[in-house]
Amino acid sequence: MDAANAHAATLGLIIGNRGFFPDHLARSGREEMLAALGAAGVEVVALGPEESKCGAVETPAEARRCADLFRARRDDIDGVIISLPNFGEERALADALRFSTLDVPVLVQATPDDPGLMSIKDRRDSFCGKMSACNNLTQYGIRYTLTSRHTEAPGSEAFAKDLDAFLRVCRIVGGLRGLRVGAIGARPAAFNTVRYSEKLLEASGISVEPVDLSEILGRIGRLDDDDPAVRRKLADIRAYVPVGDTPPEALTKMAKLGTVLDAWMAETGVTVTALQCWTALETYFGVVPCTLMSMMSHGLASSACEVDVCGAVAMHALRLASGAPSALLDWNNNYGNDLDKAVCFHCSNLPKHFLADAQMDYQAIIAGSVGRERTYGTCVGRVKSGPMTFARFSTDDRAGRIRGYLGEGAFTDDPLSTFGGAGVVRIPRLEMLLRHICEQGFEHHVAASLSSVAAALHEAVTKYLGWEIYWHRE
Repeated sequence: MDAANAHAATLGLIIGNRGFFPDHLARSGREEMLAALGAAGVEVVALGPEESKCGAVETPAEARRCADLFRARRDDIDGVIISLPNFGEERALADALRFSTLDVPVLVQATPDDPGLMSIKDRRDSFCGKMSACNNLTQYGIRYTLTSRHTEAPGSEAFAKDLDAFLRVCRIVGGLRGLRVGAIGARPAAFNTVRYSEKLLEASGISVEPVDLSEILGRIGRLDDDDPAVRRKLADIRAYVPVGDTPPEALTKMAKLGTVLDAWMAETGVTVTALQCWTALETYFGVVPCTLMSMMSHGLASSACEVDVCGAVAMHALRLASGAPSALLDWNNNYGNDLDKAVCFHCSNLPKHFLADAQMDYQAIIAGSVGRERTYGTCVGRVKSGPMTFARFSTDDRAGRIRGYLGEGAFTDDPLSTFGGAGVVRIPRLEMLLRHICEQGFEHHVAASLSSVAAALHEAVTKYLGWEIYWHRE
């Protein structure tokens, strides 16, 4: 994860305790957990020793007190950890969450016993207590995440990894709920594949803000070439990527388009976008928006082509999971006879984060129909080698659900001579994945991240958003 791009998380903390187990375990367990969270840069909202016995939650009154604290900080809390340094009072733990009315991810952790400290004064029984806590959470209808090991100490390497994964889950869930996606322009008529249901997205807390392309072009028409905002955007474009032989007038048009898009997104509270990238802009305005979209994605405001709103959502989810830019690609070509490899490609609007040698060029595919001089503005190059997580989300209107698939692979250094933005990917059992895509009727677009975050993404969207997602694994 790019730590510089991940906001500092705030977690609620509930320490379990049960009266006939040693209190000192609750006290020391709280201190150990606070130290582990502090080392990870997490802000903690928790009862203190002055507010409950050992700063834990055991009695009904303590559960209410904890719930009141969480409600007071509900706008800050990204997730909750239930920590069991001993068996824990299962009902009080569940009550604290129920009374708080929080709807955030929950991680359940239990501290292991030491076989040499099994007398009544040091015995934890957290191994057993975790089952009881989870049983009560299930009865209450509270969703929760488990650590990778049944028991693990707060200061352990295993917990540090699980905490990192849980923070990713919290970012994904919090970032998708309340997301506003800008749908800029009409879907290209030739792309039935990107049709979607706004209502199903809205049911998961994702809103779509549409705007007609004529309104964007109208705003552009009111801008002068020497407008200060246009000049600033032009400087940003030139600083972002080598412009090659792109004509100055095309660069100015891009700067005006970028200025209008920035202003419209700020006005509407839109976080990510999906654009009608062809062919109206090229025919009636004279540039492609690809470099501008690349800049947005590189700046963590994901932008998808061909008004693929669900593709933009998948890009954003990967961005939240990884803390780094994501891209939208085509599953485009086979790679020789290697059944575990394929070529992923776009024209391209890939963020330069993906490219080893990013530069501006013209859009070779549609230049033949509208003229090369009207298609400058792509951001092209070879995708860097390294780990890859891929994801596709779609609205299944007939079944009334959101579904998709995700998995991991790698971009390779295999030779590839083509235009646009492209890379060779290796994915174990790729033929099985491709069959799944075709049998289930998924789109040819796929979101990608240069990271390995499939587990956190799957946990977030299946458990906490209720989406039906196939996880492609070896």
